[in-house]
Amino acid sequence: MPAPPLLRLNSIRKRFGSLLANDDISLDLQRGEVLALLGENGAGKSTLVSILFGHYVADAGTIEVDGQPLPPGQPSAALAAGIGMVHQHFTLADNLSVLDNVMLGTEPLWRPWSQRRAARAALLQTAQRFGLAVNPDAPVGSLSVGERQRVEILKALVTFGRKQGARILILDEPTAVLTPQESESLFASLAQMVQAGLGVIFISHKLDEVLRVSQRIAVLRSGRLMAVLPAAGADKPMLAEAMVGRPVAAAIKHTREPGAVAVELGAASVRDDAGRTLLTGLNLRLRAGEVLAVAGVAGNGQQALAELLCGERALHQGTLMVDGRALPARPREWVRAGVARIPEDRHAVGVVADLPLWENAVLERYAAPAFARHGLIDRRRAMAHAADLVQRFDVRGTESAGLQTPTRSLSGGNMQKLILGRALAGDPDHPGPPRLIVANQPTWGLDIGAVAYVHQQLLDACAAGAAVLLISEDLDEIFALADRIAVMHQGRLGPARARADWTLAAIGLAMSGSGVDHAAEVVDAA
Repeated sequence: MPAPPLLRLNSIRKRFGSLLANDDISLDLQRGEVLALLGENGAGKSTLVSILFGHYVADAGTIEVDGQPLPPGQPSAALAAGIGMVHQHFTLADNLSVLDNVMLGTEPLWRPWSQRRAARAALLQTAQRFGLAVNPDAPVGSLSVGERQRVEILKALVTFGRKQGARILILDEPTAVLTPQESESLFASLAQMVQAGLGVIFISHKLDEVLRVSQRIAVLRSGRLMAVLPAAGADKPMLAEAMVGRPVAAAIKHTREPGAVAVELGAASVRDDAGRTLLTGLNLRLRAGEVLAVAGVAGNGQQALAELLCGERALHQGTLMVDGRALPARPREWVRAGVARIPEDRHAVGVVADLPLWENAVLERYAAPAFARHGLIDRRRAMAHAADLVQRFDVRGTESAGLQTPTRSLSGGNMQKLILGRALAGDPDHPGPPRLIVANQPTWGLDIGAVAYVHQQLLDACAAGAAVLLISEDLDEIFALADRIAVMHQGRLGPARARADWTLAAIGLAMSGSGVDHAAEVVDAA
């Protein structure tokens, strides 16, 4: 009789009110296999792995690990069965060492001493076995993003004390914040895990990586399992169509000569309210009709740059000119000057979630003559503008309440379309594209269909004469959109070079701080 699969999910169903998040999903994972799990936002991926890890209890269906039933709704039972999960956002204590982080939760509280020597040996043995080199004594706060991810994976894999190392590892968007070199290191470790007989569930929106590392691919759509297919016979268009139910066309980039300088930074430095330096010696020149992309690992000053170029943060030293004039650090003045922003955090910064859709559609210009009379909002004109945005930018989810739909009820993709429409449409009394678009992680967390839509809208605005500053951690996105690329590291911006002059390896080195030219240098497309 053949051995049972390492993991089997049988007819999993889960409903949240009227939403059927998982609809009769049956799936298995073999030993020594990487199974990729794909799907749009809201397809049911997170719900399914939350049921597997015991965070949710399924309404129907069962889970078996190595032929044995897994008790529902018990994360401790999942851990005991050898299921480990590495989340996209790490859950480490920065003030503790690598060893302390790995040991957390592995020893009983009543034991009067700690078995640190045995734990260290287990950590080093596992790290060597899977190519996950770490320094056990290093404070986690001093580690790079890639090193922190290794610690998260080792937390799941190390066998020590009462803890069984993971036999099933769930990786949620594992390369989202890694440099190309760090991603390569992760893939090498995955190969060793597979060779050792582990089963891996790989959740990612990067289809090239999915095709590279997985043996099989499972696709969810609207809570249902649409396909399980071998990676060897699949391609990106096939996977994209399975995810969204229709062919997904790549964005089309129009070539044009750059125009006049839209924004220029000269030896610009920025400090926070406590006096800490956020940006140092930035030199940048961006022209109308071009996309300049800023790459870098999160936390290296990109957010401060976006805030500076939207009037939310003031210069400490240097110069900043928009269309040849200095603007005060007041967002209203920047909006009036034709600067459009797409913020990184759509929920906390992009919208006021409790307001209806129509109010968010005019939120940045509610006092402009187009939408106000004698200090009061002209509701008729504001709602007409919102209705136009909903139609032009295909904002869905308003079928029941129309323009009164609470903005928080929109999906991430539709909320981003609303923000995009508000930014690109500008002031109806002064039609035309924005002078400058600051797009900070514009497709973060979006599915492949919404990503293609946002990309095309940005490229169309650029073709119409807008200057686009794209801040992104997604190198596929950067290479698809950018005319020039610069890398930010520790608050400094390297020289912007033509996209054709960069390779993934070169960008990866620059993102890690190697090979970045920090010399003060004015970057000019001319």
